[in-house]
Amino acid sequence: MSFDAITGIAQAEDAAKVAVQYAQAQARQMLADAEAQGKAGIEAAVAKAEKELRTLQQKSDMKSVEDARKLLSEVETKKAVLQAGAEAKLEAAAALVAERIVKS
Repeated sequence: MSFDAITGIAQAEDAAKVAVQYAQAQARQMLADAEAQGKAGIEAAVAKAEKELRTLQQKSDMKSVEDARKLLSEVETKKAVLQAGAEAKLEAAAALVAERIVKS
């Protein structure tokens, strides 16, 4: 084999090693980029979910307050009706007692 052929083979081997190293470096960079994009996507999804959760909690809190006010209003109305009925019965009972005392 001639010296030129051996030199050509050695140069081809060196070029192949460089190409493999370059390809490996590109693959590592692509993997790092993909991981970074994945992490960024996860962080964005978490941020969006947290924002939606805060919105839902606020809506839930407002609904709870509204429901509590409505319930309080209904209870106050029932209380007034029951109190009026009790007062009417108390007046009727007092009149009945007074009538019986007078008749006795």
